[in-house]
Amino acid sequence: IPIIVLILLPIGRIMSKLGRKLQAATADFNADASEKLSEVRLIKSSNGETFEKVTGGKFINRIFNVGIKDAKIEAVLQPIMTTVMLGIFVGILGYGAVRIQQGTLSSGSLVAFLLYLFNIITPVASFATFFSQVQKAMGSTERIQEILNTEPEISTVGEEVDVEGKTVTAAHLNFSYDADHQILHDVSFEAKPNTVIAFAGPSGGGKSTIFALLERFYQPDSGSILIGKKSIKNIDLANWRSQIGYVSQDSAVFAGSIRDNLQYGLNKQLTDEELWHGLKLAYADEFVKIFPEQLDTQIGERGVKLSGGQKQRIAIARAFLRDPKILMLDEATASLDSESEEKVQRALDQLMVGRTTLVIAHRLSTIVDADQIYFIEKGTVTGHGT
Repeated sequence: IPIIVLILLPIGRIMSKLGRKLQAATADFNADASEKLSEVRLIKSSNGETFEKVTGGKFINRIFNVGIKDAKIEAVLQPIMTTVMLGIFVGILGYGAVRIQQGTLSSGSLVAFLLYLFNIITPVASFATFFSQVQKAMGSTERIQEILNTEPEISTVGEEVDVEGKTVTAAHLNFSYDADHQILHDVSFEAKPNTVIAFAGPSGGGKSTIFALLERFYQPDSGSILIGKKSIKNIDLANWRSQIGYVSQDSAVFAGSIRDNLQYGLNKQLTDEELWHGLKLAYADEFVKIFPEQLDTQIGERGVKLSGGQKQRIAIARAFLRDPKILMLDEATASLDSESEEKVQRALDQLMVGRTTLVIAHRLSTIVDADQIYFIEKGTVTGHGT
């Protein structure tokens, strides 16, 4: 047994390392393939097929090389174990012959022992293969274990609060995605009830990060965000997010029907009349009516069957149907043509009535009517006013 263990331990470490490499190579290939397939139009329009073929080939060769190493070890493992066991068999046979000559061991006992040993040669070789596979699997599942050990986001802990009529206050927010690169530096602002607060400034200044902190996608490194006099981190997360309508600049939609996208995240099933009303408010009803299946039209993965402006209006209609108390618009009209933008802006003006609204915008026309404007540059509030 000690001899077998001495052989299996280094092989186990090698197989575990190969398992990690194979999992990493497969994950990288899947991530690259998923990204490139989602941007296939860009690849075709840029004549990037040859480049992607070479890049994809490198990922496949990486997986292939790891697989070859694995196959080589698997191929020699069982013969090695069989050879070791036969060596032990021959050694015991010689040792037993000496003991028989000395008269300290009977020939029957030696034969019985050798028969037992011969019977376990095949199981030991099979166990070696099984052990190597287990070690390989343990290496492959390290990432899964990391995910399973991640602390889950608890959405039902904390106090339920009605945010209507309460002031949103951010005080001295500091935040960084990476420890060596701070995004927000001592950011403070106040959004009083039923007012429009606009955030302006160059791209990359940290405006969308402020919205991410308000939605509690992340926690600030320091500082606090209050609703009234309560910190939002002490509010039930599901309750907090249910009162926020968030329209992002990337027009997030899912594969499925228009109906599914409009009702996403709502606690109740809406009637067709309510859905059409929301579409009308977002000036999206006209193009939806053109489709043969209308509300049940399948829009494809990431909404590939819709234009950018159409996807944005679906997202805005979803915000209307959510009927939020706090409205957050991250360049909500960025993908619209001038005519659609004018219509949707009128609809948004209507939606803003009676709600606390936070707007991110680069266009002066979007923020000119805001009650307060905060200029964000390099993660810092460099000025605010009307």
